[in-house]
Amino acid sequence: MDDDVERAARKVRDVEQAVSEHVARSGPITGRASSPDGAVTVIATPGGPPQQIAVSPAALRMGPQGLAAEIMRIAEKAQRNASSRLHQTLERVVDPRELTELGFARGQDDDEFGWRR
Repeated sequence: MDDDVERAARKVRDVEQAVSEHVARSGPITGRASSPDGAVTVIATPGGPPQQIAVSPAALRMGPQGLAAEIMRIAEKAQRNASSRLHQTLERVVDPRELTELGFARGQDDDEFGWRR
């Protein structure tokens, strides 16, 4: 039993080191999304809050509730893009099924700007 625990602990350490090294090489993982008219652009991290929100003067015509809803919609899209990017980056060192179970599904980037690191 102790051998099994030790092997599992060693595997966890090895995977942790591989992930750390891989992320250090790839840099920060973010996703970017914009509204179709470009009025709202958001950059987000996987599972985290938006890192940057850009609002054009045209977006102010949406009114407070409309603008808030649009920011939330675009932020969710940016976060999905970031999660997919994380999945694609880490699937080289972690079982892709485990990444999906953790909530980092691999999907298509649904923004014309593509992923940004």
